Amino acid sequence: MIHRQRPSIYDVAREAGVSHMTVSRVVNGHANIREATRARVLQVIEEMNYTPSSIARALATRRAHRIGVLVDAPDQYGPNSTLQALESAARAAGYAISTFSIADDGGSQIDSGAAELATQGVEALCVIAPRASSLDLLRRQATGLPTVVIKSERDEQWHTIGVDQRAGAVKAVTHLIELGHTSIAHLAGPLDWFDSRERAEGWRQALREHGIPAGVTVSGDWTSNFGYEFGRGFDPGSTTAVFASNDQMALGLIHGLSERGIHVPRDISIVGFDDLPDTRHFLPPLTTVRQDFAALGDLALHRIVAAIESDSSVRHETIEPDLVVRTSSASPSVAGSRG
Repeated sequence: MIHRQRPSIYDVAREAGVSHMTVSRVVNGHANIREATRARVLQVIEEMNYTPSSIARALATRRAHRIGVLVDAPDQYGPNSTLQALESAARAAGYAISTFSIADDGGSQIDSGAAELATQGVEALCVIAPRASSLDLLRRQATGLPTVVIKSERDEQWHTIGVDQRAGAVKAVTHLIELGHTSIAHLAGPLDWFDSRERAEGWRQALREHGIPAGVTVSGDWTSNFGYEFGRGFDPGSTTAVFASNDQMALGLIHGLSERGIHVPRDISIVGFDDLPDTRHFLPPLTTVRQDFAALGDLALHRIVAAIESDSSVRHETIEPDLVVRTSSASPSVAGSRG
């Protein structure tokens, strides 16, 4: 049996009749290469299916092309989806990712995580830190690395990238208002989470803009279990709609209400946030707000690379989310008549 090794930069150089440094310059896009030489090297690269390793490229360019990522609460949908999107964008751009995950009970690990990533020779740090408490700990850690933070709120210390959570909540609540709802409760997420705070503010803003008083609000923990228990004990009274801060709590809420004979949307409308992959299969299919994580990953990587290349200006950039209307939201004409 013949074992074929992956071709090296030296194999490409020998086949193309150039030095390995010339191959390296072509791979890394140097301008001072004759077009005929560049074309010959690129042809050999394609024929040999050569892929430069990150180690070889680091030696050739004296750059690691590696980004360190600190992920707080990686088991939650938002942070996990953001990490996957960033990894995909980085891979496509030729960057490697080193990740340090922080568990729900280990917020203090963010200090040691930043220090550990810095020792791995990363060129920049990306922080997916949805909780204010974790980010406060990081402020005391001086790594000296360009740092981009994924969060929807502006920050004077770092570059920040995020989905506009407040705008998404405004869209969700405005949709309910346009259906005719004037008593809209809010099932919020944990108060320590930036996204939860922004979504709650979006709920208040939409109501305020339409002259509608704020309804009942309660803070949950993102889980469907919390939504279920809330639904089992919630007395709607005159409330005809609930804006839930994520789809999982909305799912539990629908379950809890249905066990009591309160049907969605006949008796009460429910709108969520996130557009989980299974959201369209809820009973009923859930009206929700979709976050474009692929676009978020691309934007984050663009900002990280710009920071690496000495763009030190602190910026805040956001992506607009989309409202996805399904059948969990309807006119309150029937709900308003319940006894």
